Amino acid sequence: MLGKITALVFIFICTTIAWMILGGTLSLRTASSNSLLSGRVGSTWGQPQVQSPPTACYDKTEPSTTTTIENGKTLVRTTDVKRTFCLPLASTHAKVDIDLQPRLKGLLWYSTYTVSFAGDYEFTNTSDHPTELNLSLPLPGQRANYDSLTMLVNGQTAPLTVGEQSAGVQTRAEPGQTLTLHTSYRSQGLDSWRYKLADGIAKANNFSLVMHTNFRDIDFAEDTLSPTAKELAPDGWNITWNYSNLISGLDIGMTMPEKLQPGPLAAQISYSAPVSLFFFFFLMFVITTIRNIDLHPVNYFFIATAFFAFHLLLAYLVDHISIHIAMVIASLVSVTLLVSYLRLVVGLRFALLEAGISQLIYLVLFSYAFFWKGFTGLSITVISILTLFVVMQATGRISWAEKFARKNGASGLRSRMKEYLE
Repeated sequence: MLGKITALVFIFICTTIAWMILGGTLSLRTASSNSLLSGRVGSTWGQPQVQSPPTACYDKTEPSTTTTIENGKTLVRTTDVKRTFCLPLASTHAKVDIDLQPRLKGLLWYSTYTVSFAGDYEFTNTSDHPTELNLSLPLPGQRANYDSLTMLVNGQTAPLTVGEQSAGVQTRAEPGQTLTLHTSYRSQGLDSWRYKLADGIAKANNFSLVMHTNFRDIDFAEDTLSPTAKELAPDGWNITWNYSNLISGLDIGMTMPEKLQPGPLAAQISYSAPVSLFFFFFLMFVITTIRNIDLHPVNYFFIATAFFAFHLLLAYLVDHISIHIAMVIASLVSVTLLVSYLRLVVGLRFALLEAGISQLIYLVLFSYAFFWKGFTGLSITVISILTLFVVMQATGRISWAEKFARKNGASGLRSRMKEYLE
């Protein structure tokens, strides 16, 4: 009996090493895939976008006086200096529609999205003279595409100029005149979208931003303002930020939710596989001991390989098909290997009931626990406690000393008969 336990421990250690190598290989493949593909996704789809409010500025030439002392004489020089002045932003009313469209590349899902932005801004010419205003809208990303980019001043079109980081129009404003600037575009981004009120501490008057998402797993970015209202929509959320007189150093932002990542998830399942195999070995050892079924260590070796086949097949399926379909295929292959093998070793009933059901619990259900975000540890703990309860109840009236003595006696009798026959 001691020799059998030693052999089982050796098989368990060898299989654990194989799982650690497989998990490390998956992690390495994921990291190399991400470093190779993340740049490609960013170049074709865009980067995280940060939208800032437009500015309305004008240049004014003013005399500037400088005083110097040369050879004991005071000299006064007057030169013309061009200065830039910006009008205060009186109100902001913006709408954002974010449509999440994740892309699978290699072993990772990337949170790509399309965004439709529209904003209405009011500026008041507080100067006492007519001004030639430069209205400029900062673009949210340098490496991005912009479709239907529009800038209207008081509902009228104006020649649009586009630079590397901004788009702009020019218009004339009379003293005290209020201008309304309408901006809109469609673009694409990655991972997150932000609205930056200003650099540093910002003051926003009559501000409102309404965001619509096509997903419900919303997550506001770090160091951002909480919304003032949320309303559940048929396909996501309608989220509102509404302020009459805001002073804040925070932005408004949304972080895109991530889908289950096939690479990291398959690696986690591989790393935790020794725990599921331990429970299965423990249960099989108890059942076979109680029912006087003699499973040789070689039988346990093939059982371990059937478990390993599940994770090996899963590791190389997840970057080709859905992880859920990969789980189903890997589970069917592993269960078929185990049941068809134990059918020959012990019998069909034992293979289907005791071994097959146990494998569904400790391999398939155990692996699916990693799909339940936030409940993985609790799920595994519940499975462990239930296993302990079932085994304790089933073996509570068994005399283990008598059981092992009988088994050792039977083994000794077989050895003596073999010697006699030889």
